[in-house]
Order: sequence, then C-alpha cells, then structure tokens
Amino acid sequence: MTESSAAAADIVDTRPQWFGHPAQLARLFTTEAMERFGYYGMRALLTLYLAEHFLFSDRATTGLYGGFTALVYLTPLVGGLLADRYLGSKKAVKFGAILMALGYFTLCFGGEAAKPYAVIEGTRYDVTVDKSSDAKAQSVEIAGQKLTIKGNEDGTVALVGTDGAVVRTVPKGGFDAGGDRDAMFVIVMLLGLSAVTVGNGFFKPNISTMVGSLYASGDRRRDAGFTIFYMGINLGSLGSQILCPFLADAYGWWAGFLLAALGMTLSWFLIQFSGDRLTGYGDPPAGQDKDRSLLIYAGAILTVPLVWFLFNNLMNAPPPVAGEGLLGYVLALPILGKVLFATFLVSVIGIPIWSYFAGTRQEAQMMLAAIVLIVFNVVFWTLFEQAGSSLTLFADRNTDLSVFGWFRISAGQTQFFNAFFIVALAPLFSILWKWLGDRGIEPGIPIKFGLALVMVGLGFLFLVWGADFAGPDFKVAIWWLAGLYFIHSAAELCISPVGLSMITKLSIARIVGMMMGVWFLSISCAQYVAGVVAQVASVETVGGQVTNLKVSLDTYAGVFQTIGLVSAGIGLLLLLVSPLLKRIMHGVK
Repeated sequence: MTESSAAAADIVDTRPQWFGHPAQLARLFTTEAMERFGYYGMRALLTLYLAEHFLFSDRATTGLYGGFTALVYLTPLVGGLLADRYLGSKKAVKFGAILMALGYFTLCFGGEAAKPYAVIEGTRYDVTVDKSSDAKAQSVEIAGQKLTIKGNEDGTVALVGTDGAVVRTVPKGGFDAGGDRDAMFVIVMLLGLSAVTVGNGFFKPNISTMVGSLYASGDRRRDAGFTIFYMGINLGSLGSQILCPFLADAYGWWAGFLLAALGMTLSWFLIQFSGDRLTGYGDPPAGQDKDRSLLIYAGAILTVPLVWFLFNNLMNAPPPVAGEGLLGYVLALPILGKVLFATFLVSVIGIPIWSYFAGTRQEAQMMLAAIVLIVFNVVFWTLFEQAGSSLTLFADRNTDLSVFGWFRISAGQTQFFNAFFIVALAPLFSILWKWLGDRGIEPGIPIKFGLALVMVGLGFLFLVWGADFAGPDFKVAIWWLAGLYFIHSAAELCISPVGLSMITKLSIARIVGMMMGVWFLSISCAQYVAGVVAQVASVETVGGQVTNLKVSLDTYAGVFQTIGLVSAGIGLLLLLVSPLLKRIMHGVK
C-alpha cells in the first residue's frame, strides 16, 4: 500500500491505499459482494422454490415474487432515513446484515414438499409426478388405471392411458390442480422473506453511503471508487447464481438457501469485526440527546409481521374480474399494489405542479424532464425484471438446458448470464462512452433511456424468434435465452449507471433527497408490475409442472412478443421526443 494523491483535485490522501483508493474500500467491497452473493443466490431459487416445492400456482408465485422485489426497493427509503437521522450507516448495515442472514436461514426450513392433487369434475385424486425424465409427466389413478394428464390447447384436459389412447376428456373448467402444503411452513417461508425485506432496507442504502464517506468533497476518485464497489455486486451475484441452484438440485432447496445464508453471515462478520478499519466512517450523527438504536431495532423487528401480512394479502388477493374496467382493476389490487400505485401517481403529478409554483421556469422544466424519464424507467425495469419470474419459468419448462451436449445447467442458473454479461460488457461500454464523448457525440440521457427500452424489447423478440426453432419437445436451445440476456445486459448498461446521476443533476436542490426516493419508488413499482406481467404469462400446472409444453411455449412466446413490441415502440417514442426533453433539461448531460 502506498500514499496516493487524489488526481486533479489537489487532495492529498495520507491514509493507507488500495489500488489508489482508501484501504477501507476493500472491506466495504467485500462486504457488499458477500451480501449480494446471498441475495442473488436466494433470488435464483425463489420462483422455482415457490412453484415446485410449495406448488403455488404461477399467478401466486409470480405475484409474491413481484411483491417481494418491490418491497426490497421500497424499504431502503426508510432504512436510509433512520440511518441519516439516528443510527448512522455502520450500525444500520450491521443490523440489516443480521436480519437478512436470519431470513435466509429461516428459508432453509421449508418442510416436506407439498403433495399434488387434482379435482376432476368434483372428485379429488392424488397426482404422481414422474421426475425421472425431462418430461416430468403427471398422472392420476382412476379405477385402477394409471392415466397421464395432458392439457389441450382449447382448455380441456385429456387423460391418456398407457397405450397412448385418450381414455377421458375433461371439459374446460372441470379440472383443478392444487397441492397439500403445511400451513406452518408457508408462514415460516413468508416470515423469512419478510426478515430479508426489512433487513435489506437497513443494509442496501447505507453500505453505499459509507463508500461515499471515504472521499472528501471534490475528490475525483469518487466515481471510480463506486465503479469498483459496484463490480463487487456483479462478482458476488455471478458466483451465487451458479452455486446456490447447484446445491439446491444436488442436495435439496435447504442447501441452496444455506449457502446464501452463509454468504450473508460472512458479510455481517466482515462489517461487525472490522476492528479499527472503519473507525470514523458511518458513525451516528452528532448532537443526539440520547441513543435510539434499541428502539429502532425493536420497531424494525415488529415490522416483520406487517410485511408478512402484506405478502399474505398479496398471495390471497382474488384476480380482477373481467369487464369491470380500470376502476374495478384498481379496487381489486392487494394492499401493496394500492399503496405503491397511489404514492407513485401522486408523486409524478404533484411534483411537477409544485415545481411550477415553487421554482423558476428553468427548474420546473428540468423537474418535468426528470419525472418523464422516471416514468419511462418504470417501463424498462418492469420488463427487465422478468428475469427472476417468467423467464426463469420459461427456462425450466421450455428451454433445453444442455450446454454443447457436455453438461446441463439448471433453470435457476440461467440468471447467471446477466451478471456475466454485465461484468464483460461494462468496461467496453465505459470505453465506448468515453470515445464518443471525446468526439462530442456521446448520446444524451433521454437517448440512452430510449435505446435501453428498444433493446429490452428486442431481447424478448429475439427469444420469440428462437421459439420458431424449438424442437419436437417444444424447447428452445439455451443460446436463445443467453442471447436475450446479452441484449438485456447491454440495455441495462445504457440506463442503470445514469439514472441516479440524472436525478441529482435535474432536481431542485432542496428536494433532491425526495426525488431520489421517487426514483427508487419507480423501481419498486416496476418490480410489482413485473409480477403482474409475469402473471399474464401464467400456465396451468399440476404438481408444479405444465401438462402441455406446446401450450406453455405458445403462451410465453405470445406474451414475450407483445411486451417486446410494446417496449420497442415506447423506446422509439422516447427517441422521437428526446430533442424536446434535451431542450428542457437545459444542458444537463
């Protein structure tokens, strides 16, 4: 380690250095990498765990997944505020790490797998799932005869004998599948997710705040330091999205979640036992008359049952009734959906109006541009975040997961593609933007947003194209799915790095914190809507498996084609209006 000078800022840093940055960055980098190892490892398993272990329907599975990820982005608003006012970043990170680790350990206790059944025209039968082959055929025994269940495209269900002949056709609406699951283990699972959600609220915003505190005002190493820090996110997720699904397949779901829990525990260990390495960083704000830490910790723990209630309400909310219009749809939303949409709607309408009266004409126009881009941001993340829900189910059901015939990966491991491509492409994009910037032709923020929307749509359309080449087993080659993730990763690099920077540049100074909150609220809403979109792609399952792979392939292809075309169209619209947005951004790049 050597002394370093903060280049171009005339700031001499006499602290021990790590690759030209404060040595404390190494500890925070590793802490974040292990936290992301735990989170993304758990996320790679969650959708399949809900669908195959608990035998929840696609609608319940994707709805819960969307609600969980929505709250993961919403709770940091509260956790960041409590750290700023009372706890300090370091205490908040330690407490959040403990809660998240406990949540992951709790997910290890899923109990015995749910037992599938089918109700056929009023009579209930136990279902047997043959998992010895890729087909995973489901069957029932009626009058001593084993009958294979096969869904038909018209909604009827065929019961096929061992000789391949259709013994009985169940009319549409006469077949209902479910699973007998232990209610106690469902409660335990939801409590685990709730603990992760609350803990994430304390950890996620405050580890980044600690990184920022390493650099003095005007130190131009700050952006490079955050770049190194965020690389830890992708490196952590890259490893866990391979290892956690591998352990889950080899030894059981508990093993995958256990590895995620151990990663999170190591993250806590690194921050808890940092010695004097982080002394003076992330401390509580000065001037407090008393320590409120224990009160805040107790309040956070009491919030876990509240989050559990929101998840339970989300899973048990009835579907909207056709023909009741937009108002009927909104009224049918679960509590979380109502709160998210109402808050976001008030924000995107109220803030520009307030800006018009409270700021100058230029400030009002810049705020309007920020709000417009925030709305487009919702569209992007809604579609991008299909990765953990509908795209994972597509990988499980309609993707040939063989890699060159040498070995197979699991459906959960396909999420590794995004992290891999981000790590591979990020340096190239950095070089590209610099090269364009040196020549004065780097695209502005609205154009980058528009390109991201077009590309996320093209990614889905690329996969739909691949569906035309599906084999007789109605499965597409894994490279079509990898291609989608390649295109989506490039799209992410067009929008994700510039979003927060855009907010700080366009917002009126006295409400920049609130605008940051609205930015994260937009991502939270997108996560929720992503779950709703994934529900549209729901396929009827029996014993956690689809009964007709052609039907599922056609369903996914249809939904992916629709959202792909819509996203590309919205992206083109943004590109068309980008000159207008550029004008009201008043030189912000």
